[in-house]
Amino acid sequence: MDYMQLLHQWLMDFADDSETIKDLESIEDDPKETEDRFYRELEFGTAGMRGVLGAGTNRLNKYNVRKVSRALAKYINTTPDGAEKGVAIAYDSRRKSTEFAKEAALVLCAAGVKVYLFESLRPVPVLSFTVRHLKCIGGIVITASHNPAQYNGYKVYWSDGAQMPPESVVGITERLPNTTYEESLPMDEQEALDKGLLTYIGKDVDDAYIAAVKKLAVNPELTREMGEKLKIVYTPLHGSGNILVRRIFDEIGMKNVYVVKEQELPDGNFPTVPVPNPEDPRAFELALKLQKELGADLCVGTDPDCDRVGIACMTENGPKLLNGNQIGCILLHYILSQKMERGELPANAAAVSTIVSTDMAKAICDSFGVKLIKVLTGFKYIAEQIQLFEDTGCNTFMFGFEESFGYLSGTDVRDKDGVNACLLIAEAACWYKKMYNKTLVDAIDMLYEQYGYYGDKVASFVLPGKDGLEKMKNVMTGLRNNPPWAFAGEKVVAIRDYQSSVRITSDFQTEILTLPKSNVLFFELENKSWICVRPSGTEPKIKLYVNAVSDDPNKTEKMLEAYADDAIRMLKSF
Repeated sequence: MDYMQLLHQWLMDFADDSETIKDLESIEDDPKETEDRFYRELEFGTAGMRGVLGAGTNRLNKYNVRKVSRALAKYINTTPDGAEKGVAIAYDSRRKSTEFAKEAALVLCAAGVKVYLFESLRPVPVLSFTVRHLKCIGGIVITASHNPAQYNGYKVYWSDGAQMPPESVVGITERLPNTTYEESLPMDEQEALDKGLLTYIGKDVDDAYIAAVKKLAVNPELTREMGEKLKIVYTPLHGSGNILVRRIFDEIGMKNVYVVKEQELPDGNFPTVPVPNPEDPRAFELALKLQKELGADLCVGTDPDCDRVGIACMTENGPKLLNGNQIGCILLHYILSQKMERGELPANAAAVSTIVSTDMAKAICDSFGVKLIKVLTGFKYIAEQIQLFEDTGCNTFMFGFEESFGYLSGTDVRDKDGVNACLLIAEAACWYKKMYNKTLVDAIDMLYEQYGYYGDKVASFVLPGKDGLEKMKNVMTGLRNNPPWAFAGEKVVAIRDYQSSVRITSDFQTEILTLPKSNVLFFELENKSWICVRPSGTEPKIKLYVNAVSDDPNKTEKMLEAYADDAIRMLKSF
């Protein structure tokens, strides 16, 4: 493929766009950058599109946003009443988010599809709620979640409020190759408004969403009683959570909330953090500084699209961060224990987690006689279970979580919900303070004593560019062709290959896996620990998950380090 030819084609096709021309002219003498921008079309996958901002076929820009919106419109126009039901569109604080949201809206309008566009930035869970609330055919969020500032994305939801299902993704990907930039032009905004194709939405939907979240309180009287006795530091990390997270805290009675001023206002450059990700301790540096100054009990941070939440608690030695598995288990145990105490735990109660999340969740569920269902990574799979429960009545959904700081306890939203999580975190913190004069750090220690010392480590290997895709393929192929049967001297008793849907034991017995096919390898160790390797579905990297359990915290930590070191060494060899 002649990448320079493609670059010059763009220079001719978009000659009237000075920003695009300037961007492309700056790379004309850089063959590697030109190749990276044009060696492929930006891929539309199960979570939509995500990419680096810039001009080119392999970049996120208004032309690719228009094109995928036109393909989406073509698909919607094949569904019964799809155009009339319409599409809800939200966006976060990232660079170009406002522009891309409007471009998407007006391309859909040009194809006769009604659009409900938020008048300002909103969290992802609000968009998921809105799709269901307004009975839309689908939804779009312009966001790259917790990725670095150079990224943005185009995330598509379907009528159930969850991310688009595989058959609908195919409906778009089949139409994309035959969709041109020339046909993907936006309608004039005033014309779209005059024709009733474009409607701006805001406060009314917010009010309905907040009312739905407040119904998820387990002990609503608890935060009203204890709310003034806890201090909370909150940071939206320059994102979309600021208004609604503060509103939910206020309305449930948490009156002592202090916002990190340097990170309060939306800013797509995220100037105060390396990456706006609550999973990264560096994102909490300013918040922890304020927490120390105020002596605040709790520190809470949400990512730019407010679907992920991280927390830190004040201890005798200063603030201590909790990881996603720990937060998930605290909230799971709190919900189940309080529901049982109040006589509100259904006989068919169920929780949902992922194959890469801690097995401590199963131990907790077992102790309450609650079913735990494990699904593939990605909150859409948790949403599928919620829909299944509703359709069949087989179970009642209590809670779902991912180790990557995503939580949900309701069914009005079908994605991880940072506002919902903040309500639960505040309530759990109030409960432990009232009952034991303890923090949530103490809470996880209490759970470890009861259920065993579960530990986990996650490592990521970033492999950008065309070479990166080949490296990721080589790693997974190498692992499949030469699978390890021990890590740090601990025997592997079974390997699950979710791509071939087979589990094979060390004595070569096989069974069929029932979860959907996915490029994931999972190694079960003899001592109930495990290691999992998978390429990220949204970023150019391979992720390694290591989990260990024992009856002693020091032993668990040593096991984690040994398994992780061995696994990292093995991955690097491929």
